[in-house]
Amino acid sequence: MSSPTVVIGSDHAGFDLKTAVTRHLQETGFEIKDLGARSKESCDYPLVAGDVCREVLTSGHPGILICGTGMGMSMAANRFPGIRAALCTNEYLARMTRAHNDANVLCLGSRVLGDELAKSIVDVFLASDFEGERHQRRIKQIETLNANS
Repeated sequence: MSSPTVVIGSDHAGFDLKTAVTRHLQETGFEIKDLGARSKESCDYPLVAGDVCREVLTSGHPGILICGTGMGMSMAANRFPGIRAALCTNEYLARMTRAHNDANVLCLGSRVLGDELAKSIVDVFLASDFEGERHQRRIKQIETLNANS
């Protein structure tokens, strides 16, 4: 059986945290599809967010996006129909966004979180399941917001 895969990307500000999270996930048995950045050289977060979101939508694998605050990545990711990106700053938010919102992309802020807290948030996000039922109805409502405008 193959290892579960996580799609990950960052801008230059998130590069060090992405490196730490990637190493942690590989040590716990995950395969990583890293879509950039490849260094701390300045790059544009919307382009990385787009690459990760397209891969998440195509593959069905969860995604992780990291920038300085997590806000820019979250905003860019949520422009993609079918992506439900959540900026999480603690484990409770990570658990609940999976359970109630079926989030498929986790956004983290490297200037907001320390490495150990970020790794713990990632672990909870990836271990949590969507509860379905009444929450599924709300997910459908979210997905149709653009179609009704």
